[in-house]
Amino acid sequence: MHTNDPKPARETQRVRDLPAPRKGEGAAGGAAQHVFAWPYRAILAFLLWTGIRAWQLTLLSLAMSVTSGVLILAGEWIWAGVALIACGTFDVMDGSVARHRGEVRRSGAFMDSVLDRVSDMILFGCLFWYLAGQGEEFAASLALVTLVVSLAVSHVRAEAEAAKVVLTEGLFQRLERVIALTLGLLIPGLMVPVLLLLAVLGTATVLQRSSLAVRGA
Repeated sequence: MHTNDPKPARETQRVRDLPAPRKGEGAAGGAAQHVFAWPYRAILAFLLWTGIRAWQLTLLSLAMSVTSGVLILAGEWIWAGVALIACGTFDVMDGSVARHRGEVRRSGAFMDSVLDRVSDMILFGCLFWYLAGQGEEFAASLALVTLVVSLAVSHVRAEAEAAKVVLTEGLFQRLERVIALTLGLLIPGLMVPVLLLLAVLGTATVLQRSSLAVRGA
């Protein structure tokens, strides 16, 4: 992380001239690339105009994750969902800003990956805490399982890369988790089905990645 680098000059970009979002490897990757192409370009153009740095967006994403967690504990799930949308947006845009400016660094990717795991722990940890406090034992158990599975998905990839196996595939990755959790927060009564979906498909992703890693080692 290079916080002492000079702030880049503001860039004025035409929205249509900016690249489309990269297609994710998960289940929602193709649909998200198509649906959010123009909003993505508009947000990227605005961020480039402001001169904000990629590492600042990474920290803003973490701050929004903390905000969402606090709102979950307070029972303000609608606002928690809004904060999570901001968290996910900053998380997507930090890499985009870095790539556009040619500032992609291993340190930035490392920080982004670590803080994504911290964000998952905050969100699902707060959800578990709230649901357990409300006496919703089944839902709380699903939140805990989802927390463990989400960390396992990332851990399998990290171990595979340590063994020199390139592993980007995965049915349900962070993008899918954020989208699903946002829907669970915004739509009343949907949280338990969302958590069940995350637990099942997250486990399937762990098994999928483990199989690919073993075959590629």
